[in-house]
Amino acid sequence: MEGLLQSSTCAMLSKEIAEKTRELRRLRGEELQGLDLEELKELEKLLEGGLNRVSQTKDERFFKEINALKMKGAELMEENQQLKEKMENSSHAAEQGQPSETTGHAWRTFSYDFSLRLGLPSPN
Repeated sequence: MEGLLQSSTCAMLSKEIAEKTRELRRLRGEELQGLDLEELKELEKLLEGGLNRVSQTKDERFFKEINALKMKGAELMEENQQLKEKMENSSHAAEQGQPSETTGHAWRTFSYDFSLRLGLPSPN
């Protein structure tokens, strides 16, 4: 009895797999020769609905990405403006001889005289 039930279930599942495989092939545009005009129209309607959903999802993702990039651009422009102002303030402070808070030290100028001689040492 149990063996017969398993055999019946297996046959039913095999039939369902075969039907789903055939349906998938038709969605891919394969094995269409056995379909009549009504079945072709129904398949076309199904594919158009799926394509519309794919296009809509793609468009939504594009808009989200565009908006994220616009926000990032605005943030970068704001940061750039702040850095420009900071550099201007630093430049004005250096011109007035005041140490800038951004540099953290006063500017110093060092002058060294280095020379290099090649050859044997000359007798003194």
